[in-house]
Amino acid sequence: MPGALRLPRPEQERWALLGLWLIPALWAVNFIVARWAPGTIAPYALALGRWAVAGVLLGFVARQELWAQRRAILAVWHQYVVLGFCGMLVCGAWVYLGARTTGAMNISLIYAASPVLIAVGAVLWLGERFRLQQVLGVVVALVGVVHVIVKGQWLALGQVQWVVGDAWIVAAMVAWAAYALLQKLWPSPLGPTARLAAICAGGVLTLLPCAVWEAQLPETPAWSWAATWLVLAAALAPGLAAYWIYGAAQKVLGASRVAVTLYLGPLYAAVAAWGVLGEPLGVHHLVGAALILPGVYWVSRR
Repeated sequence: MPGALRLPRPEQERWALLGLWLIPALWAVNFIVARWAPGTIAPYALALGRWAVAGVLLGFVARQELWAQRRAILAVWHQYVVLGFCGMLVCGAWVYLGARTTGAMNISLIYAASPVLIAVGAVLWLGERFRLQQVLGVVVALVGVVHVIVKGQWLALGQVQWVVGDAWIVAAMVAWAAYALLQKLWPSPLGPTARLAAICAGGVLTLLPCAVWEAQLPETPAWSWAATWLVLAAALAPGLAAYWIYGAAQKVLGASRVAVTLYLGPLYAAVAAWGVLGEPLGVHHLVGAALILPGVYWVSRR
């Protein structure tokens, strides 16, 4: 969304709406990274490397704006630390930790509640308007998500077993809702690139002591080239690109409309697993797509 803030409002919305469909495709890369990470790189090290690389790149691009706004940034430095904790530590390392002991079905089911939290919070605390059409879109998309997760077998919902790892995912789901809402609650004079760079700095500050502690554990894998490639993949696609587009689109469309992109996650992840990991696609994916895509459209349109 280059120069989104300088474009006329209709053009801003057009680019923001396009971003809604791109964000979950970029996040699907994290699904692949999470599958390959165990035994190669530890969770906090992966999250730290991911956001350190993204932060350096963003900071270089936005160096002039960051320097010009340094007093404004220091005046609310705690906001960037809180956003970094929610968006980079909890929604990064804790998801990798939870994936060690819980399954994909549980993770997807828990995360599917995040757009609902964001929508409710946006109405209650941000004063956003949520019309009947958007409510129906949320419900239809959520039904599609669950259909994909349970592979069309709704009775499987009663067979879901909750384990310790689910607590990590619940925390990440709540943290993502907080991350999205706080960005709107705390308006910033910074553009999307500079603001994300500042948030990355806050995230690195919170992740660093955790990664140092993790490195002392005997089961922590030694660093390798494979770990480096995983960090770069996580930093560029689901990190730098996805978060930048999410923040920029949220400024234009609002928190509740952008949050619905999370519903596309299981669908995009299924396609990514089919293309990269060789996992089969089923009829339930097509049925889920037929529900999710119209639901996202109803929520995102004016």
